[in-house]
Amino acid sequence: MRAADVVELVRLPAALTVPGDSLAGAAAAGWPCGARTAALPFASAAFYWAGMALNDWADRDLDAVERPERPIPSGRVTPSEALAVAAGLTGAGLACAAVAGRRPLAVAAALAAAVWTYDVVAKPTLAGPVVMASTRVLDVLLGAAGDRAAVGPAALVGVHTLAVTVLSRGEVHGATSTQAWTAVAATVGVAAGAVATGRRRPRDVVLAAGLAVAYAAAVLPAQLDAARRPDAGRVRRATGVGIRGMVPLQAALAAGRGAAGVAAGLLAAVPIARAGMRRVSAT
Repeated sequence: MRAADVVELVRLPAALTVPGDSLAGAAAAGWPCGARTAALPFASAAFYWAGMALNDWADRDLDAVERPERPIPSGRVTPSEALAVAAGLTGAGLACAAVAGRRPLAVAAALAAAVWTYDVVAKPTLAGPVVMASTRVLDVLLGAAGDRAAVGPAALVGVHTLAVTVLSRGEVHGATSTQAWTAVAATVGVAAGAVATGRRRPRDVVLAAGLAVAYAAAVLPAQLDAARRPDAGRVRRATGVGIRGMVPLQAALAAGRGAAGVAAGLLAAVPIARAGMRRVSAT
């Protein structure tokens, strides 16, 4: 198993869309883990990579028909190797969360369980998108150590994830216009919510509003294109844009809670993630 194959298996660059979850949650809760919060974005990334490896392990038979170029059906990675990667990364995520304390570790355990439940059990079912959304909700709460102050931002990230996941089910055979228009409506609602959940300090509101507009501007064009003609190609593009659009959303949520520096750092990762996902598919 070559390093390049592992990079493709775990969708390495796409993990740059994840650390902002825990940072937005930490900002909303007033940084309850203090300096130890620094370990939580690494936990988020590890869980994300574990989920991608586990996804390909669980979908190996389907991918042999629909996506034979992926690492497992192409023979570059064996199923047992993919499962071992998923298990190892899950353990790494739990270890990183433990650095931040018992409460983050408890949330991380629930997050790990949700990731494995989605990939192994729920993905092909009607509950699949909801379970996937729950993983991102828990990821935000991870940074907040479960504090209720982060429920609002977590819910917004969950709604965005739910919409993107529902739409992504049409990546191979196309989606319906209803699914695509629902994603459009969700994006508009989440953008508005990102402003409403912030503090009342004028500078925080203004910055959050600007970043919420940036989020909507990044995501809506591809979703509108898919709504007008929901073929597989347009749906794949809208899904990829939706995944990358998580970063400006996280930045808006962090900025709205006074963490302008965090927001700036997250936005700096956008071009890196975009360039990486041109080489390694995020889906």
